[in-house]
Amino acid sequence: MKTTIIVFCLLCATAAFAQNGPILSNTPAPVVMAEHPVHASEHALAPEVSLLSGMSPYSYAKGEVPLAELGSLPYETPLGDVARAYRKEHAEAAKATVVLDK
Repeated sequence: MKTTIIVFCLLCATAAFAQNGPILSNTPAPVVMAEHPVHASEHALAPEVSLLSGMSPYSYAKGEVPLAELGSLPYETPLGDVARAYRKEHAEAAKATVVLDK
């Protein structure tokens, strides 16, 4: 047992000294940003390029979409109704038949 404790202490001591090793130098290195003066000046924009092949850049539609095509949202039971159903189910649940009196 004593040997295990001594080995553990030795291991912890070497780990503590290893944290202070000269891995990185303490001299600070300032950040040097590259300058790009052309990007900061005004210049013309690139011409418009269509992402669609061979189609007009503008499209429009006319008319109404039938409601049946849009689909319908699924019906969800309101939270109050769910709570009332749980409360009613709990009230109707079987109760203990044996009562112990001390």
